[in-house]
Amino acid sequence: MIYLYAFGSAFLLVLLLVPIVRAAAERLGFVDRPTKRKVHKAPVPLSGGLAIYAGVIAMAYLFVGDGQIVRVLVVGGGLLVAVGLVDDAFKAYGKEFPVWPRLIVYIGAALLPVRFGITIQGISAPSHSAMLIFSEGWAIFFTALWIFSLINMMNFIDGVDGLASGVCVISSLTLFVASLLGNQDVIAILAIVLSGCCLAFLTYNFHPAKIFMGDAGATFLGYALSVLAIEGTLKGATFLSVLVPLLALGVPILDTVIVFSRRLLEGKGLHRADNLHTHHSLMRWGLTQVQTVSFLYLIAAVFALMSIVIVLLLR
Repeated sequence: MIYLYAFGSAFLLVLLLVPIVRAAAERLGFVDRPTKRKVHKAPVPLSGGLAIYAGVIAMAYLFVGDGQIVRVLVVGGGLLVAVGLVDDAFKAYGKEFPVWPRLIVYIGAALLPVRFGITIQGISAPSHSAMLIFSEGWAIFFTALWIFSLINMMNFIDGVDGLASGVCVISSLTLFVASLLGNQDVIAILAIVLSGCCLAFLTYNFHPAKIFMGDAGATFLGYALSVLAIEGTLKGATFLSVLVPLLALGVPILDTVIVFSRRLLEGKGLHRADNLHTHHSLMRWGLTQVQTVSFLYLIAAVFALMSIVIVLLLR
């Protein structure tokens, strides 16, 4: 029952917090204004990520306590939310926030879990008869690369109402089931808390969105999912179990691969914002926002089911 309590409490808390941060954002003029690259037609309040972060951290302390992974989420997630809010503030007032401060914070947050012993330590053979243990340098590199990549990948797909929050619900539920089957109670609780927070936010964020999570929310979700995936399945993975988090987070990963490939072919900078993302392409083909998001939910669900099948095969 603790998982049900954690999910319900997280859902209710964020359900109550979102209207508060939304009202504050409207009073401060903290809104995302339409541009040629964006699909919304009227200003929408930002800072929804603050409600998600507060909900996850509060429930983590309530149901897990002051553990290493909770501290990582508090500090690393807090840094990402802070710089994300600054970035969102620049956008709200029609300015562009420099890329370097964000890059430094992203790298710092990606390296932080290593300080708390959360690393990808190696890969074993499917039979567990042998294991390739990474040196300290490679363990740090692969851990930071995974986390840094997911921070950006979740941010990339946050371009259509309800997409990032809905995909996070599916991904976190997948990690919850995988952790439950692997008897990893702490990761299971944190994953179900994350899904409850995102589902509550989705009730306000689905088209037509009443609030956006902003960079603060999207980067935090990517960070939380990547850290939970390391502790859940990647810490000492088999070649086959590596597919579990890759499939659980398949939509943002696939979207990033497609977008980067297109940017390279067109000679564009990899960090430059554009309308080459999968959701943009689907809408250009004639799908509505709801149809686009529903289709990508379906893809995420298929990836999730494949991920769970692999977990069951590994038992």
